[in-house]
Amino acid sequence: MPNVVVLGSTGSIGKAALRVIDALGEPYRVLALAARNSVEELAQQIVHFRPQVASVGNQQALADLQSQLPTDCPTELIIDGASHLAALDEADVVLSALVGAVGLEPALVAARHGKRLALANKEALVMAGHLLMAEAESHGCTILPVDSEHSAVFQALQCGRRDEVARITLTASGGPFYRCSRQELAEVTPEQALAHPTWQMGPKVTIDSATLMNKALEVIEARWLFDLKADEIEVLIHPQSIIHSMVTFVDGSTIAQMGSPDMQTPIQYALTWPDRAAGLSDTMDLAALGQLTFARPDLDRFPSLRLGFEVAAAGATNGAVLNAANEVAVEAFRQRQLPFDKIVTVVEKTLSAHQPTPDADLATILEADRWAREEATKCLNR
Repeated sequence: MPNVVVLGSTGSIGKAALRVIDALGEPYRVLALAARNSVEELAQQIVHFRPQVASVGNQQALADLQSQLPTDCPTELIIDGASHLAALDEADVVLSALVGAVGLEPALVAARHGKRLALANKEALVMAGHLLMAEAESHGCTILPVDSEHSAVFQALQCGRRDEVARITLTASGGPFYRCSRQELAEVTPEQALAHPTWQMGPKVTIDSATLMNKALEVIEARWLFDLKADEIEVLIHPQSIIHSMVTFVDGSTIAQMGSPDMQTPIQYALTWPDRAAGLSDTMDLAALGQLTFARPDLDRFPSLRLGFEVAAAGATNGAVLNAANEVAVEAFRQRQLPFDKIVTVVEKTLSAHQPTPDADLATILEADRWAREEATKCLNR
């Protein structure tokens, strides 16, 4: 029986994963759930799935959760236990839908315990791709991407050998502001940035999509996940979000994975691989779509993508710094303390001040993360 741990169960990916597991039915079982403060949703999930263990972020959340559960609920409740859940002996699959740097340690723990890691938390690879991939190889952990783009690449790569790959193409919707002028970008509000035209995502990822920083993170993620060089990765704007990504082989063949813009499909494939099962997503009607369009990204108006390629090429602790500075800047924008077009400025200034350390261990990566948050905050204050 595949026992699944869902980390970040009350976020958009976590909730989609639970819908998929519910639809798959036996033999899939929810073994454990982790959330931070969304107590009401977590309580409903616990009542429905009856996991063995559930984790919340702090003592107050634990007290609130206990008050909403039946007195005879058999689920063990713990605090800040994502890494503990990732190491459970009974766990077969750890699906990490955590957002941000908090996902790094649980991902490393899952890898060290040889779990199947269904990874939606791209920051783990952005921060410490060399460490996570090495741990996975050493301990027999299979990492299956949950991001729609990386799942598409993973599926397309099965049509050839790694040494036959010429390049991969990650597609991007372009977000809601791709055609906006510089002046219009300077005036974007948090409400506007949170209205994505295609995908339903959490606030952090939605804003990252609007700045194209999400695609920058995905470039770095792809570099580690598929053992690529930065110049073997390209990005194309594809507003319809039907082709999720492509792989071009040395003979000129390009294999594209297509589907409706629905995260349930890549989530399910990460759970059922190497098999496929009937899914929840709608089947495409290509005739109704009419046409699919593509364009090259404008790196002048959206410099975050340029930063992503630079960091993918440079490696070292730059990924941890990029991610941490971006988290600080995005939160400042959400709090109306920073204009939309200055999010990437803060990230670039923080990167410029950083002295990268190659082949860093975990302690060094975490210190780079801490330093970057402090430096980015100084940039905001300046």
